[in-house]
Amino acid sequence: MKNMKPIIVVALALATALSLTAQNTPSYPPIVKDKKLYAKVDLRGQKAPKMVFGKPLNGSLPNLKGKVVLIDFWATWCGPCREVMPELDEWQKEFKEDLVVIGVSDEKPEVITQFLENFKVEYTITTDEEKTMSKILGVEGIPHVMVVSPDGIVRWQGFPGSVEDKLTAEKMKQIIAASKMDK
Repeated sequence: MKNMKPIIVVALALATALSLTAQNTPSYPPIVKDKKLYAKVDLRGQKAPKMVFGKPLNGSLPNLKGKVVLIDFWATWCGPCREVMPELDEWQKEFKEDLVVIGVSDEKPEVITQFLENFKVEYTITTDEEKTMSKILGVEGIPHVMVVSPDGIVRWQGFPGSVEDKLTAEKMKQIIAASKMDK
């Protein structure tokens, strides 16, 4: 029995170390089920649909490989959409190595282009008059955001200013960190 004491001490130390490591391992934010999505289809925790963005209006579509992708369904006439755009632009700058932000509007290119002359953003803005992805999600209210990790799973979806589940820089950091652990 005397010989077992060092083995027990080592086993306990190892179990504690593994427990602490597991606690420090980044994980994706939990899915908040009791929030209004303003979309008919809830894809959180599921494979994202094929990403179709339409025609880019302020540059070209960036390479998405290995990146977290934030898709913002918006319109020029939408006040809450305009309110969230500076924050999305800031995230694009802050997380540029790991995040791609794409704004998708179903408005005519000339309407969006005119809007962008006065409202500058550095992230990619596209027009998809066919509402390809919007129809797949059944978007009923904008802004509507979908965040997809590099493995193609929807990690966050909904109204970014939601009281029940606000999309924040901290949540974006958490999604990016967890995505890096998945590689």
